[in-house]
Amino acid sequence: MRPRLVEFTAAMLDGAVRRSDQRVKGELYMRGLLTDGARKSMQPMAERLGVDHQQLQQFITSSTWDYTAVRANVARWAVDAIDPAAYVIDDSGFPKDGTASPCVARQYSGTLGKTGNCQIGVSVQAVTDTASVAANWRLFCPRSWDDTMVADPDRAAAVRARRGRARLPDDVRHREKWRLALDMLDQMIDLWGLPRLPVAADSGYGDCTLFRLGLAERGLRYVVQVDPTATAHPADAVPVTAAYSGRGRPPRPAYPDPPVTLKDLVLAAGRGTARQVTWRRGSRRSTTNPTAAMRSHFLRLRIRPANRDIPRGGDGSLPEYWLIAEWPPGADEPVKYWLSNMQPRTSLKTLVRLGKIRWRVEHDYRELKAGLGIDHFEGRSFTGWHRHVTLTVLAQAFCTLLRLDPEADAPA
Repeated sequence: MRPRLVEFTAAMLDGAVRRSDQRVKGELYMRGLLTDGARKSMQPMAERLGVDHQQLQQFITSSTWDYTAVRANVARWAVDAIDPAAYVIDDSGFPKDGTASPCVARQYSGTLGKTGNCQIGVSVQAVTDTASVAANWRLFCPRSWDDTMVADPDRAAAVRARRGRARLPDDVRHREKWRLALDMLDQMIDLWGLPRLPVAADSGYGDCTLFRLGLAERGLRYVVQVDPTATAHPADAVPVTAAYSGRGRPPRPAYPDPPVTLKDLVLAAGRGTARQVTWRRGSRRSTTNPTAAMRSHFLRLRIRPANRDIPRGGDGSLPEYWLIAEWPPGADEPVKYWLSNMQPRTSLKTLVRLGKIRWRVEHDYRELKAGLGIDHFEGRSFTGWHRHVTLTVLAQAFCTLLRLDPEADAPA
């Protein structure tokens, strides 16, 4: 192992690993991920490294090092090294056989594109258009793994036994994925000292009004994809108060017309309001696109989303947001929609760039799975899963370091 790799890993593990754990250092495990991550067992990894397999297994499952501290170190390094433009929220499935792995259940996975037996990991990536690091993770706990949500005493006892075998901490309970995302953002900003950056997410999170409100309550700006069937009022809609008849409660201010779908609002604005935007440079050059510019046509509208969870002003008005729609020239209607609470003066190009920046997550997941083996953990403990994921992210961070600094030493 070359000095740069050892030095980088030691810095990331600083303060997290006990002296007694140093006999199987994290840099050995990371080197294994970098060179052998596609194999589905730690046994060949240990053989290649020339270390004892049991010691390597113990470093992941039984030792006492703090994976949270390592994540904090990696996240702070990422902020300094790549200067992220946004945090991207997403989740990924980890297909499993059997029922012993922590929090495994039959549940929908975007990775599988269907319901299957898997674990779901929720992640927060620190991203730019050219680099990213999967800085934080939570393992989603389904209802079937939470005994407090099971009414039958016998079934609840069985769930408690199952949790015990997987070593789930008592405070790990069923919590919606969007709440896990907010928890991680709180941890990263309030405890790790990371900057407040705009948040991007797909419609799995963007369609959740409470998630968007949670971001706003934390002072975070966002550009999140949404379903076009959601409803809203135009920005110029004004609540009115009906005349009081003298009986019952006085009427409250209300919008005179019902809300319409986001799709209808964009169609009413028309294709003519869309304009071409280039949001980044890709890698596929052609004779017609020699600079590999990523471009399409977009329009934006000021709207007032309608939902009973959204707080209204004293005059009954709903807050204004940006609605962004992608409407390619050859399409009969828009193909994607985003909602944003960015400032009214925010440029269309900035809104589009932040909406599109979540493509980095696909890059991360592909590298973490195909190249670094994040989904190859064979242990059956909650803490072991988090340690494995954390060390895989550490390996990803080192790969990012190599890409950012071509002069850095590569692993042997």
